[in-house]
Amino acid sequence: MEYLAYGAFFLTIAMTYALICLGLNVQWGQTGLFNVGVAAFVGAGAYTSGLFTTPAVVDRLGGFDLPIWVGWIAAALVGGVLSFLVGALTIRMRTDYLAITTFGIAITLQLAFQNLEGLTGGVFGMSFIPRAFGDLQGRSIAFNLSNFALAAAMVFAVYLLLQHLMRSPWGRLLRAVREDETAAQSMGKNPVSLRLQAFVLGGAIMGLAGAVQAHFIGFIAPGNYLPMMTFQVWAMLIVGGSGNNRGAILGAVLVWAIWALSGSIISEIFPADQQARAASLQIVVIGVMLCLILLWRPQGILPEARTSSRHLGKRPDKGPKP
Repeated sequence: MEYLAYGAFFLTIAMTYALICLGLNVQWGQTGLFNVGVAAFVGAGAYTSGLFTTPAVVDRLGGFDLPIWVGWIAAALVGGVLSFLVGALTIRMRTDYLAITTFGIAITLQLAFQNLEGLTGGVFGMSFIPRAFGDLQGRSIAFNLSNFALAAAMVFAVYLLLQHLMRSPWGRLLRAVREDETAAQSMGKNPVSLRLQAFVLGGAIMGLAGAVQAHFIGFIAPGNYLPMMTFQVWAMLIVGGSGNNRGAILGAVLVWAIWALSGSIISEIFPADQQARAASLQIVVIGVMLCLILLWRPQGILPEARTSSRHLGKRPDKGPKP
């Protein structure tokens, strides 16, 4: 039964990463926006939801003790607003400028999480974050299975929403901007506005994912939102298949499984005083796997399905043959 509880715990964390990957897939996979500050948007969502839902704490702002769903909505809104502010300043620039800006935002927010003790709890983190199904915490199997069902439902709902959007005219415009911005602009479209919309949507999903993850764990700290998280999420998307929402979910589960398994092996092999340095081997394992995947399937395990008009290849109707 312990294996069942751990399996549900593992899958719940994987689902939160799947949500983050879906957000990144909107930005990079569908639109070609190079966001290397994923951890910033996830962390902003997590801390926002924590501030709204935790009980009041002495010498710390926030603590409004609101329902969890209110925190999740606030987290998505903050993730979207932060994305809008960053995108409005940089979305017109080349891809490398966006990458530099988002990386700088990630470092800045991580330092803010660490030093703004009156708002975030500083290096001590933020505790007492209410957990969904908290009354089941004494029953690990029921608690983890319930949270997994909730996280999986969130992933499924976001997946359906994105699938609908990607098949809509808006989604086709995003891919048109990604493939040939000049051609899209010549057809009267506004590439800057479309890219900004995609960036905001992806950031809102990342903020929501951060909140879901925070309320499952019940505690957050600045160390949770280091650049390593961004590396993990990018590896997940590339392995699963950029541009494919199912690939984003598959990549999140697969890479998280390898990350968790390699961490367990390291803890068994190396003594306690060497495990901190040996943990860097996890990055090596993910890097090697990433290289192998790119050599085997350069577009990921589930590459983006190329779509074309249903009218292509059809012989025009020239009337009945004589």
